[in-house]
Amino acid sequence: MSAGTYTPRPGAAPLSRMITAQAALETRMLLRNGEQLLLTVVIPTLLLVLFSAVDIVDTGAGRAVDFLTPGVLALAVMSTAFTGQAIATGFERRYGVLKRLGASPLPRWALMTAKTLAVLATEVLQVVLLTAIAFALGWSPQGNPFAVLLLLVLGTAAFSGLGLLMAGTLRAEATLAAANLVFLLLLIGGGVVVPLDKFPDAAQSVLGLLPIAALSGGLRDVLQHGAAMPWGDLGILLVWAVCGLGAAARFFRWE
Repeated sequence: MSAGTYTPRPGAAPLSRMITAQAALETRMLLRNGEQLLLTVVIPTLLLVLFSAVDIVDTGAGRAVDFLTPGVLALAVMSTAFTGQAIATGFERRYGVLKRLGASPLPRWALMTAKTLAVLATEVLQVVLLTAIAFALGWSPQGNPFAVLLLLVLGTAAFSGLGLLMAGTLRAEATLAAANLVFLLLLIGGGVVVPLDKFPDAAQSVLGLLPIAALSGGLRDVLQHGAAMPWGDLGILLVWAVCGLGAAARFFRWE
C-alpha cells in the first residue's frame, strides 16, 4: 500500500456532474410538491377530460378533444415553466437558498441550467401523460412533429424567462399571488379552452400576441389543422423568449 492511497483530494466535482445532480434534485422537489402537482398535472388533466366529455364551450367544427389537446399542452408548459418555477424560485430566494447555492462551487448560470433541465423533465412527463389521455379520448393529431417540438421549446423559454423575472424582482408573497393570477387570466383569455374568436375583435388582436395564445394557437394549427410551420406564432414566442430571458438576466436579484 502506497503512502498516498488514502490522501484526501479536495475539490469540486466535474461541472456536468454538479448540474446533473442539481437538476435531479430540482425535479424531485417539483414532483413532490402538492401545489406543483395540482398546477402541472391535476388541472390540465381535469380540463382536458371535462371539456372533452361535456359540451360546455363551443370549440367549433370537429371533435372537442382535437381543439382542446393543443391548448392543454400549452397550459401544461405555462404551469411548469412560468407559474411553478416562479413560485418555487421566489421562495428559494426569500429563504436564502439561492444566495447559499450561489456561493457554492456550482456557478449561478449552472444553477439556472439545472432549473431549466428540471422544467424540461417535468414537461416531458406532462406531455406523455396528457397525450395518453387525449388518445384515450379519441384524439387524432396531424402535422409536423418537429414544429410541435420547436413550439414547445420556444414556449418553455418564453415562460421560463417571465417566471424567473417575476421571481427575481418581486417578494415571494407577491410572486405567489401574481403568478397564480396570471395563470388564471391566461387560462381564460389565452385560447386554451375558449377560442379567441369568441372575444371581441379588438381584444383578439391583443390576446393573440400573448405567449400562451401563440403557443396554443401554433400547436392547434399543427396538430389539428396539419400546418407545416406556424412562423407567426414562432416569431411571437421568440420575441417573448428573448425579452423575458434578457430581462431576467439583467434584473434578477439573488437576495
